[in-house]
Amino acid sequence: MSSTWGTNIELSIFGESHGQAIGIVIGHLPAGIKLDMEDIQKNMKRRAPGQNKMSTPRKETDEVHIMSGVLDGITTGAPLCAMIYNSNQHSKDYSLLKECMRPGHSDYPAYIKYKGFHDVRGGGHFSGRLTAPIVFAGSIARQILRQKGIVIGAHIQSIKDIKDKRFPIHMSHEEMDDLLKQQYPTLNKDIFEKMQTEIEKARMNQDSVGGTIECMVLNVPAGLGNPFFDSIESHLSSLLFSIPAVKSVSFGLGEDITKLYGHQSNDCYYFDEGQVKTKTNHNGGIIGGISNGMPIVLTVGIKPTPSISQTQETINVKTQENVELNITGRHDPCIVPRAVVVVESMVALGILDMMNQ
Repeated sequence: MSSTWGTNIELSIFGESHGQAIGIVIGHLPAGIKLDMEDIQKNMKRRAPGQNKMSTPRKETDEVHIMSGVLDGITTGAPLCAMIYNSNQHSKDYSLLKECMRPGHSDYPAYIKYKGFHDVRGGGHFSGRLTAPIVFAGSIARQILRQKGIVIGAHIQSIKDIKDKRFPIHMSHEEMDDLLKQQYPTLNKDIFEKMQTEIEKARMNQDSVGGTIECMVLNVPAGLGNPFFDSIESHLSSLLFSIPAVKSVSFGLGEDITKLYGHQSNDCYYFDEGQVKTKTNHNGGIIGGISNGMPIVLTVGIKPTPSISQTQETINVKTQENVELNITGRHDPCIVPRAVVVVESMVALGILDMMNQ
């Protein structure tokens, strides 16, 4: 089992949802970066569970313990190792799952691949809990990118069939900072109440809902990326599809661009006080795998949480029988609100990795 990514910025995550700790080793970080731990902790809190009825009641402080690579709050250039200790495990909730495969989870393919020896508690190494160290690493990446004027923000674009507005073609730093101050960011300030109602309806029905997250990256210079195998799209997608429950990634208008004529989908260039811009941004700031100087815009689709309390049909791999399963434990009726900062973090890591080429 490998959990390592990257060549210019190296990431290696470790741990299980109900193990002693989870963590990350970050290689090739530049030396001399002063870490804003208060900002990092704010991002960790955005992802943390147990804050309201929309998330799992599991309580975790997600306090980061830096073991190496930082001295007096400044990166040394050595690999940075950070650990987050788990403190609120309910491992007894998962004893049945060694035999009964949860629908929508990794249980069955992992059972085959790892011959039944993998950790099933809370999803083990497959769990969304492993996104906590990713948010830590992404927070560092965002601080480095901000020094270059690059700002990343995202909003909940939809919950089930309730939709927020999409990002406008231009967003100022101030507007993005205002969005990042929201616990549950939306562009339409009134829409989240409707989204919350939909999530609560699913929770009361012992069910779950999914949705989409739209992310924007401001001030990426033109010329970043490569065609074909290391395009910005392929580079970011490899990270975004690593987030548990992500089932789709699209750029710009995504599938909607297929409904347009060529003269509509093309983003026409113009000069604005010597700066090259496009009149539309249907392609999400990327052409031929390379940035064109416009904001990079992407959308991530997240499936409904597979752990629901309703009785579901499945199999018992020990008895070789078809059985019914009631999943117990603590689960999010919708993981989209907590995943916003995870998407931002993955994008930050991907952009920083490409800028270090």
